[in-house]
Amino acid sequence: MTMFKFSVGPWNVHDGADTYGPATRTEISFEEKIKAFAEMGFSAIQFHDDDAVPNLNNLTEEEIKAEARKVKSLLDKYNLVAEFVAPRLWMDPHTVDGGFMSGSQEDREFALWRSYRSIDIANELGCDKIVLWLAREGTLCAESKSPVTATKQLVDAINKMLQYDAGIKVLIEPKPNEPIDRSICGTMGHVLAVSAATIDPARVGGLLESAHATLAGLDPSHEIGFALAMNKLWGVHLNDQNGLKFDQDKSFGVENLRQAFNQVKVLVENNYGSNGEYVGLDVKAMRTTKDQDRYKHLANSLNIVKALEEKVRKFDYEYQEQCVSNRDFEGLEMYVMNLLMGTDQK
Repeated sequence: MTMFKFSVGPWNVHDGADTYGPATRTEISFEEKIKAFAEMGFSAIQFHDDDAVPNLNNLTEEEIKAEARKVKSLLDKYNLVAEFVAPRLWMDPHTVDGGFMSGSQEDREFALWRSYRSIDIANELGCDKIVLWLAREGTLCAESKSPVTATKQLVDAINKMLQYDAGIKVLIEPKPNEPIDRSICGTMGHVLAVSAATIDPARVGGLLESAHATLAGLDPSHEIGFALAMNKLWGVHLNDQNGLKFDQDKSFGVENLRQAFNQVKVLVENNYGSNGEYVGLDVKAMRTTKDQDRYKHLANSLNIVKALEEKVRKFDYEYQEQCVSNRDFEGLEMYVMNLLMGTDQK
C-alpha cells in the first residue's frame, strides 16, 4: 500500500501537438479524462483557471463562479477533489511580456484579475491553494526589466492575493527558463526568499517539479529536501528530464532511476502527505503514442513511484550508517545500485 495520494492535471492527456508539428491523437472530453483518472486511482485534480472555466475572460465574476460549481459537481460524481487552481497567464494576449512583472500597468492589473478569479474558482471547487507558475515572469532582453523592480512586483502581487482572501495559500512553482529566457524566481531558494518578503509568509510556499530542478542544474531531491526542511513543500510534480534541454515532462524515473529513487526516499523519510499534500504528476505521452495508449505514461509513472516507495522501505539504514562511519561511499553507492537492480547485495 502506498502512503501517498496522487493528483493529475487534464493537460497530462493531450493530442500530441507541439511547436514543430500538428496533433497526433484525437482530443477527448474533460469528463472522459476525469473518469479515467478516477479509475486509475488518482485522488485529486490539478486545475488551471481555464481548465475549470473556459473563456473566463468573457464572463462576469458570478458567471465564473457558476461554471466552477458545475465542475465541482463533476468532481463529486467521480469522488475526486481539486488540489489547486493556477492562473494560466502565459497563454493570454495580455501577458506576452509577463503578467505580474509586465511593463504595462494594464497587463499587471489583468494578471491580478485572473489571479483573483482563480481564487474564486478555488473556493467554489473546495480547495485553498493557488499555484503560480511564473512562465513569462522574467526577461527576454536582459536590459528590458530591472530584476529589483520585477521581484518587488511579484511580492506586491502575492500580497494582494493574500489580502483578497484570508484563507488562500499561494504556492510558487519555480523554473529557471523556458519559455522565458531569464527567470526572476528560478529555484526553491528564490521561492522561500519571496515567501519571507510577503505580508504573510505562513501562507506562501512552494511546489517543486522534478524537471524544473534539473533544468536549473540542481538535484530534485535536494530541492525537495530544502523545502521540507523549511516546512514549505506544499506540492510536488514528479516527472523526468533528459539533460538541460526544453521542459520534457517525461514519465517519472525513465531517465534517471537513482535520482527518482532519492526523490521518493526524501518524501517517505519526511512523511510527506501527512498534512494532506498530494504527489502530483506532470508527465506527457511521447508524441507518437497512439490513442489507445494515451494514459500509459500516467500508469507507468504511478507504478514507478510505488515501486520506488517499496525500495525505500527495504533500504538498510544501519548499513548506510556503517558505510558513512567508515567513509565507504563506494560501498554505499553500490548498495543503492544493487537495491535498484534487484540484486540486494552488499
